Amino acid sequence: MKLRQKVQTLYQALEVFRYSGRALRLVWTTNGYLTMIIAGLTLIAGLLPGAIAYLGKLIVDTVIQMRHPIPLHPNHSYNIYLPLLYVSLSAIAVALSSICQRGISICQSLLRSLLNQQVISLILRKTITLELAHFEDTEFYDKLVNARKEASSRPLSLIVRIFSLIQSGLSLVTYGFLLVKFSSFAVFMLIFAALPVFIAETKFAEETFRLLKKQVVEMRKQTYLENLLTVDTFAKEIQLYQLGNMLVERHQNLFHRYYSKQRDLTIKQGVWSYLLNLLSTTTFYFAYGWIVWETVLEKISLGDMTMYLAVFSQGQSTVSTILANIGGLYEDNLYLANLYQFLETQISSARGKATQGTLPEDGIRFENVSFAYLGTNKLALKNISFHLKPGEKIAIVGGNGSGKTTLIKLLTRLYTPTSGRITLDGLDLQAWDLDVLRGRMGVIFQDFIPYQFTAGENIGIGDVEKIELALEWENAAAKGMALNFIQALPDSFQTQLGKWFNGQELSGGQWQKIALSRAFMRRDADILVLDEPTSAIDPQAEFDIFNHFRTRTQEQMVFLISHRFSTVRMADKILVLELGEIVEQGTHEDLLQAGGQYATLFSLQAAGYQ
Repeated sequence: MKLRQKVQTLYQALEVFRYSGRALRLVWTTNGYLTMIIAGLTLIAGLLPGAIAYLGKLIVDTVIQMRHPIPLHPNHSYNIYLPLLYVSLSAIAVALSSICQRGISICQSLLRSLLNQQVISLILRKTITLELAHFEDTEFYDKLVNARKEASSRPLSLIVRIFSLIQSGLSLVTYGFLLVKFSSFAVFMLIFAALPVFIAETKFAEETFRLLKKQVVEMRKQTYLENLLTVDTFAKEIQLYQLGNMLVERHQNLFHRYYSKQRDLTIKQGVWSYLLNLLSTTTFYFAYGWIVWETVLEKISLGDMTMYLAVFSQGQSTVSTILANIGGLYEDNLYLANLYQFLETQISSARGKATQGTLPEDGIRFENVSFAYLGTNKLALKNISFHLKPGEKIAIVGGNGSGKTTLIKLLTRLYTPTSGRITLDGLDLQAWDLDVLRGRMGVIFQDFIPYQFTAGENIGIGDVEKIELALEWENAAAKGMALNFIQALPDSFQTQLGKWFNGQELSGGQWQKIALSRAFMRRDADILVLDEPTSAIDPQAEFDIFNHFRTRTQEQMVFLISHRFSTVRMADKILVLELGEIVEQGTHEDLLQAGGQYATLFSLQAAGYQ
């Protein structure tokens, strides 16, 4: 049983290296030209150290021979410039080695920038295929954070280590070829001395990775606290509620909770590394004494001694580098596993292809629609059924948590019903091509995004294909009643909005008019979805906007969520939701006559204005 567990553990460790091939392909596709240059320079750099060591031996032996010449044949002359030739060749080899290392460094720096962008692009392109539920799933969101964390630098790190392995391997072969003439046991010592350090470094690399993986939630909390303290959106409330010291303290506590574990691991790693390095140093000096003793006994020349000492010293360093790179490859693959596990996440392929419905004039139907959020059995919506015909306007009212926004997210296919179905023009929403479906919708949510773009771009993103068309901006702004104040801005539609990039800040009501205009960018949209679109606008202005809005949307189906009944009363049909169920539906007049919940809420709100 223990043998089986060991074999399984070894298999799992080796399995991690499966990402190396994919990283190689990624680097090659990023820039094959730079990759080939690095490979070529690495090969040359790997062969030069052995040549330099051998030239050092020739220099010493030649100098000694010239000082104590062996009797030569009368016809044989000795070249006194030979030592200088060897010195020159050694200098050339050193210069070439320096050029190779510098070239490798330059190419790696360029490749690092390109590869960083390539990996980030892969992550971002994967991200835009995700569904809303993925972002709301804590476990999956941790995957995303882990993928982004170090994965952008790890592919290049892995390639650098592989090339370093090749370079060190070539150097080690030349060292071994030179050292084996002295003793094959010395070659064994060279390799054995570095093994304990390698084993320890690999073990601690995995422990460090596991620690970082466990701490990802705490690190996300730290990032969130940093955003609260540094992003302008939160500054007002943080200051007014005097939350600064409390948030800083929480940030520090999270850090120290993580730091204490990191400290213990770092100290443990440092102690073991020192002890094992001491073993390597002892081995080196044993070999040092052995080579010196052999020289004293005149079994090898002084040049041989110089070469063997240099070869053993550099060879030991090379073996350590090789083993460290293997350990580093293991660590890189652990991080790359995060990246590729994220990129390989299966996204639902149940995406329709239909571009038109079977009943073009049928409008939208909810048929016994129920929905529960991921991780809970509690239904946020229960048996919702209604029919909205083309050109009709429907208002959805109810208290907080009644399911209003959830219903809208189902309509826009951000969520899929747990049971029941929603149809458009007689066809289930799931059967529609998602781009075609959403192209028919103009949507504004209560928590719309005030983009740090120009005023025109803020409106233009409502239809990204027309984002640069100034005429479309103006038409949409006129429908959203934002045209007048935009034209009064310093650069009209070209005015940068928001404070992040030294732009013009708007009031809450102005931002909402921008967002409302955004919903009108899609001229062909026959479904408008407005989730509390005027909550920051005063009641009279809201009333004017919706009178204007109603005349502009004669042929469009409109879903409106609002807490103001002066607006809601304009709808052709009103749904009253409570705890995810429809408790009342009808026209404003019908619901008032029924004297139910809607009538009560309307009376309370009306009394507030008297």
